[in-house]
Amino acid sequence: MEDVLRPVAVIGGAVLLTLILVWLTDRGLHRIDAAHPETPLWGLLRRCRIPLRVALCTALLLASFDEAGLKIAADHEAGVGQALTLVLIAATAWLAVRAAAAIVESSYSRYAASGRDAARVRRVRTQVTLIQRVVTAVVIVVAAASMLLTFPAMRAVGTSMLASAGLLGIVAGIAAQSTLGNLFAGLQIAFGDMVRIGDTVVVDGEWGTVEEITLTSLTVRTWDERRITMPVSYFTGKPFENWSRGGAQMTGTVFFHLDHSAPVEKMRQQLLEVLQECPDWDGRSWSLVVTDTTPSTIVVRALVTARDADTLWTVRCEVRERLLEWLRTEHAYALPRISTAPAPPGVPEARHGEDPDARRLSKD
Repeated sequence: MEDVLRPVAVIGGAVLLTLILVWLTDRGLHRIDAAHPETPLWGLLRRCRIPLRVALCTALLLASFDEAGLKIAADHEAGVGQALTLVLIAATAWLAVRAAAAIVESSYSRYAASGRDAARVRRVRTQVTLIQRVVTAVVIVVAAASMLLTFPAMRAVGTSMLASAGLLGIVAGIAAQSTLGNLFAGLQIAFGDMVRIGDTVVVDGEWGTVEEITLTSLTVRTWDERRITMPVSYFTGKPFENWSRGGAQMTGTVFFHLDHSAPVEKMRQQLLEVLQECPDWDGRSWSLVVTDTTPSTIVVRALVTARDADTLWTVRCEVRERLLEWLRTEHAYALPRISTAPAPPGVPEARHGEDPDARRLSKD
């Protein structure tokens, strides 16, 4: 009877104690979160419940499995201890990653709530995202190394590997030159403030918004919902346009090809009325001028401003649509036309392939 009750008591006690401790911890975090809603850290730390359960239960079992009296545990004591140790290391790494993510996300949320400079907020977001990825990578590498070192055979291998670490480092550096270049480029982007998450950029002729930055790649979401993934080294080695750099506000133009008789002054007044009714116009600047002329048309340029690239596109489209509608209904004569009038009387008609001026000169 004791052979049955003792293992059940040890294993069941470890599981029960784990559930009670984790439940008490979760209730405590919930109370603190309710008392301090301005700090999201305590609510985010509640995401660590599962890895905390695994780590705590594994630690308790590792400390007490030899007291359970199980025959299989006694026969394979080293193997069971090795397995529990590996699970404990993995669960601890999982817990550390979750806790670090909660701390980083809480810090960014508090900064974003109090920050008024949108560009600085995007910069901090980019930095904390990359910092979180670096911390995760370091924890995973350390955990993997710790798990390998628990094997006695790996300790001997590790001693011999240290002797040739210099040569291996050189070989690995040459083999992973591109990867390491992207890694350092990602850190340079994060702390050099070259491009941030949320910035509007133009790369290889494609206009879009930076959606994600990792240690090795950067994703741009285009206006038509496509995703372009590029190595971060591209942004440190080639020129690109960053429309959000130094402020998101932008100036745009709308061109009209009109007849020479177009009422430019009335069109200028109509443009002002259209902009005043447009909620996306930021009111900074506007103008309408004739920028060029051809034998059959004039080129009228309307200049408008907006708070960012997306709203500027909306303003330009609305200005183009409403001014064309106004010209069509109020001043249709101002729209460009193709002249099909016959030649004036007295001018001889040229035969096919003959120059009229040359024919006139020959008669003179």
